[in-house]
Amino acid sequence: MSVILDLHIHSRYSRACSPQISLSGIESACRRKGVDIVASGDFTFPAWFDSMVRELEETASGSGLYRRKESPDDWVKFIIGTEISLVYKDGDKARRIHLVLHAPNLEAAAELNKILDKRFNIRSDGRPILGISAPEFVRLVLAVNPDFLVYPAHIWTPWYSVFGSKSGFDSLEECFHDQTEYIYAFETGLSSDPAMNWRLSALDKLTLLSSSDAHSLANIAREANIMELEGVPTYRKIYDNIKNKKGMVETLEFYPEEGMYHLDGHRLCAFCCEPAQSRRLSDICPVCHKPLVIGVLNRVEALSDRPLGFRPSGAPGFKKIVELDKIIADAWGVKGRKSRAVQAEYHRLTDTFGSELHILLDLDLKAVGSEIDFRICEGIQRSREGRIQIEPGFDGQYGRVSIFTAESRPSRQANLL
Repeated sequence: MSVILDLHIHSRYSRACSPQISLSGIESACRRKGVDIVASGDFTFPAWFDSMVRELEETASGSGLYRRKESPDDWVKFIIGTEISLVYKDGDKARRIHLVLHAPNLEAAAELNKILDKRFNIRSDGRPILGISAPEFVRLVLAVNPDFLVYPAHIWTPWYSVFGSKSGFDSLEECFHDQTEYIYAFETGLSSDPAMNWRLSALDKLTLLSSSDAHSLANIAREANIMELEGVPTYRKIYDNIKNKKGMVETLEFYPEEGMYHLDGHRLCAFCCEPAQSRRLSDICPVCHKPLVIGVLNRVEALSDRPLGFRPSGAPGFKKIVELDKIIADAWGVKGRKSRAVQAEYHRLTDTFGSELHILLDLDLKAVGSEIDFRICEGIQRSREGRIQIEPGFDGQYGRVSIFTAESRPSRQANLL
């Protein structure tokens, strides 16, 4: 059976995250979005872990996947997961690395938490900052339980990633040293897509994953993974698929230009540019004359050993998506996806036609007739075909997606003709 997984989200206890995030809220969002398996997020934070212990139960003995005790079914399953921030020195350079970590069960997570709590401060943020190197952390985790799964998060992000321009490395081996053999996957991050990552041959041996890194319920499944699992889903089956590069059907992707670190630039200077222009500028901002924040596209080009358009043999495909409420807002010419009218229509559509991902990917738009505003149908179709415009993101600022221009957006009256 094919399942949709979002393997990286946060709780309300992480910095800059919505206070509305709860386990029940995550479950409700996943039902509406169409996610089958979702990360718990932030399991190292004591208050959040306590709520997990109180509210979750295993779907079956030894499965390593969990459901809410109060849920009417186990359609939405939780995999125990978190993001860890490592800040340390390596080679006389400050390193800041984010890793995704999955535990085989709550008991293993509890054991790791006890060890981390004795050595580090895990009580100040849902994403703990640990003063330990990447290889030391992998060694520590696997000593607690060899079935923990560790892999680098959003690998190209400038400030906190394995290949980041500000504090990262130029290879996985340089980062993880003798523990590289236990790294089985990597996360693309919002500012890159599989095609960009295919340009680096060193990544071929790893499983490519794309997850939302959601800081709010609305952003769950903005990126996700579709995986084939035989029989009843379990943690072990997911672990084996990722370790052995099998079962991956495709990933669902943010348009990378929309990511907040796609291009080089300075947000305060309102300046951004492509890598070629950065090179001409010697990576110096022409406005403030300070070094540019070098983005994801630039780093991909710097480390790649393959041309644009190369696809490794057997690599799973991917689809780019624009979230449904963004499409509704653009179709109606409304500023902001959070408006009451937009959210009311979003809920009506998902109540009527199924999950958001089903609507975005599979719904037969010709068969819905007048039940969906034709402008929204047109927006969905354009998103599927990539007929959109994006002002790229840079230096922590998201890009701006436009499906319609003011001139190309059909009027409501046109639907009546």
